[in-house]
Amino acid sequence: MGLNDIAWETLFARHNILDEIAKAGMFRITADQIKTEREPRLMTKFDHRVNLPAIFQDNHLAILPVTRGDYVISRFSAYHDFEECALECQRIHLPSGIQSLLPQYIISEAIALNCANACGILEDFLEDENLIPTVSGRMSSGEFRFHISTDGTQQTVDVRNSQIEIDAAYEGRSCLALFEAKRDISNDFLVRQLYYPFRVWLGRVTKKIKPVFLVFSNGVFYLYQYEFTDPQNYNSLSLVKQKNYILSPEITLADIQAIVENTPICSEPKVAFPQADSMERIINLMEMLSEKDMTRQDITNRYIFQDRQTNYYTTAGNYLGLIEQGEKRSDGLTYFSLSDTGRRIMKMPYRERQIAIATAILRHRAFHETLKLHLQCGEMPNTNTIVQIMQSCGIYNVVASETFKRRASTIRSWLEWILGLIESE
Repeated sequence: MGLNDIAWETLFARHNILDEIAKAGMFRITADQIKTEREPRLMTKFDHRVNLPAIFQDNHLAILPVTRGDYVISRFSAYHDFEECALECQRIHLPSGIQSLLPQYIISEAIALNCANACGILEDFLEDENLIPTVSGRMSSGEFRFHISTDGTQQTVDVRNSQIEIDAAYEGRSCLALFEAKRDISNDFLVRQLYYPFRVWLGRVTKKIKPVFLVFSNGVFYLYQYEFTDPQNYNSLSLVKQKNYILSPEITLADIQAIVENTPICSEPKVAFPQADSMERIINLMEMLSEKDMTRQDITNRYIFQDRQTNYYTTAGNYLGLIEQGEKRSDGLTYFSLSDTGRRIMKMPYRERQIAIATAILRHRAFHETLKLHLQCGEMPNTNTIVQIMQSCGIYNVVASETFKRRASTIRSWLEWILGLIESE
């Protein structure tokens, strides 16, 4: 159990929070009350459902700020699942001569936003011209009231001078776009991050407000534009459009064919065969580990995983020789880190990084033979054919036919990622 879990268990018992919620529908708690157990900024920042303390998750609770020092706890529907991401990526290029916005140097949300603006992504996505960066940073919410879904009913919440934060705002001829940006690929987000800024600026400008969520990872920008169909309703969030943009690595079919032809096959490692379909998430995890080593719980909390998913993706990185698990340290915890190869790859220029990761995949016979067959036939082999290839490759500790079929989806997904690197000629 984490420190937040323990602290909130204590606060719930001390203030009879569950009983109070049952009576009044919500419970108001102050920063001073929270501070008796732990720093409020650590106890109230839950950007995703999986970050919530156990007692919140077990009782379907969420917490929202309403002043600079007060919060309300209830069975709020506070989070929104990201919609299915588009498969297509529009290729974009950095402006000629720009050297400081290369993908390997995009290490923060602010730099990612600057890069998106410099590449023309924002003008294209927002369908507006002459975009000017305007407000950003922390500011007061002012006063407003909203309705939010709570256990099948509607609760009314009053906000008075709570602190909000805007990652960036761009104003064009017809709109003001308010951005929330992240570098972690996740399944959901806290609607408050879009709703509170939306309500603040709705009363200050006459132009259309466009709340936008931007996620950046490994040279790809994922943009989601939303609208609140009822400005007074926190849960009226509706997706307007979703689009992806990729900084072109300028990789050709000939480059991929050369990897297939020239990459020596390695011995199959005695590591569980990957069950992690998203190569984008593996690379995103590598980006985080390039900043610092992380425990299993760190990865689960920050990367919006369930424990089982953390195991899948760290094992996949281990299988490729890019992530490794160390011995217990003096704090009694075990940390994951990039291997020497993984660290070297993450320092490479963008194009070389993609080729190096593709090579790490294609060193393994099952992936190599499947892609080779695809290049010969012009289409991805079916599941049965992939299973036959896997069975001939001495895959470690996979026996059951259904397990082979599930692992075949990982082969297909990773190879589709490699093929997606190819720029149309």
